Amino acid sequence: MIKQKTLKNVIRATGIGLHTGEKVYLTLRPAPINSGVVFIRSDLDPALEIKASNNVVLDTKLATTIGIGEVRISTVEHVLAAFSGLGIDNVYVEVSGPEMPIMDGSAATFVFLVQSAGIESQSAAKKFIRIKKPIKVSGADSSQDYGQSVALLPHAGFKISHTIIYDNAVIREQHACIDFASTDFVKAVSRARTFGLMQEFEQLRELNLAQGGSLDNAIVVDEYRILNADGLRHDDEFVRHKILDAIGDLYLLGHSILGEFIGFKSGHTENHALRTALINQPDAWDIVTYDDQLSTPSAYAHLGALEHA
Repeated sequence: MIKQKTLKNVIRATGIGLHTGEKVYLTLRPAPINSGVVFIRSDLDPALEIKASNNVVLDTKLATTIGIGEVRISTVEHVLAAFSGLGIDNVYVEVSGPEMPIMDGSAATFVFLVQSAGIESQSAAKKFIRIKKPIKVSGADSSQDYGQSVALLPHAGFKISHTIIYDNAVIREQHACIDFASTDFVKAVSRARTFGLMQEFEQLRELNLAQGGSLDNAIVVDEYRILNADGLRHDDEFVRHKILDAIGDLYLLGHSILGEFIGFKSGHTENHALRTALINQPDAWDIVTYDDQLSTPSAYAHLGALEHA
């Protein structure tokens, strides 16, 4: 049986918020079976729990922001991508402010924290969302319609493809297709960093945003070159980060996906619209579990192997 997983130990880290520029304290804790991913604003009295799900998404501009009422936590997609990629079903995420720490702009630090804490199997079957019928969303934001589209298709595993097109001499057009039956999240996706144009960062700072943004936590490009001295981690790192974001956003469905995701010039807004469209069409998906290693789709076989490591 492919089992649910949590952390073996508590682990802590500090970082800064991308937009506030303020120090953020982060604690990851083990959670019981069927808890899901639960974010906790530890700076509040009493602390407020926000279970990661589609219905708590409050904003998708610049990042995915979840919350209840006036209480928010933004940029949750990178840590959610790490949990998805490593098969963590149940975990408490305590954060001391309205933003997750940006770390290096990828999911790599969160992967390191989970691996350092250790992964523990639990005595319940892991649940998957199996896509049965195609779901597609186009032009989710009519005020900024550039031909964006996102889709989920039936597939006996987990596969993501994405295409980005930028009017920039450095980024241009990039396409990537990653089939997790033949590679893994840590190697193929986790180290891809967020990115932006220098002029965009300047505009955001004028709006008192991106106060914590730097070359240490983002790829920054001007009209003709990459400004980071160490260059890129992948030749197609820009589109791989979009794939990372999509993996994190999809995990707000509450379970790992059995299906294929296709994104075209899309982002958090389209990902949210796609999740919502899927939830609203219950005949397009179901929940499945796997009783033995042999029947598990190869994209998730490594999760079963962890139980015997």
